[in-house]
Amino acid sequence: MLRRGSQALRRFSTGRVYFKNQLKLALIGQSLFGQEVYSHLCKEGHRVVGVFTVPDKDGKADPLAMAAEKDGTPVFKFPRWRVKGKTIKEVAEAYRSVGAELNVLPFCTQFIPMDVIDSPKHGSIIYHPSILPRHRGASAINWTLIMGDKKAGFSVFWADDGLDTGPILLQRSCDVEPNDTVDAIYNRFLFPEGIKAMLFNS
Repeated sequence: MLRRGSQALRRFSTGRVYFKNQLKLALIGQSLFGQEVYSHLCKEGHRVVGVFTVPDKDGKADPLAMAAEKDGTPVFKFPRWRVKGKTIKEVAEAYRSVGAELNVLPFCTQFIPMDVIDSPKHGSIIYHPSILPRHRGASAINWTLIMGDKKAGFSVFWADDGLDTGPILLQRSCDVEPNDTVDAIYNRFLFPEGIKAMLFNS
């Protein structure tokens, strides 16, 4: 069983070979980071059966959507997943149609309902740009600098019903340099190393 817990962590840590062509992955997210995670997963031989991202903005698709559409991967663009606290029926049906066994959320600004998070056989993993439990929620990199932290980093964790509170799968950190900015930390470490982490290269 790959779901949360020490056994799951050990099996994930065996590396990408275990997962290659084994699991059906649903990628939920957006942005260049989401696109890079998607592209690298595909190059490594993983099976992405569906991409769930944000709608086009000003007639232009999100980078993740563009990459997946180019590959012929099913792409779903939902402005929202729930209304008045309940999952939208059509959205839930579209999600279930891909038959995902694991959700991967590299960067997601939308609220994903727990019935979707818990739906796959092996649950959901999320990337967060802080060394949890520090700086849960939004603007984590900003808070790392505001609080004068000596270390910055990211966490990949199993999603639960809390705000970035699920069991930690892996963490990576780097020193915060004197002249660091949000962009500097992101481009130097969080972006490139985060992509590697989301490829299950622990």
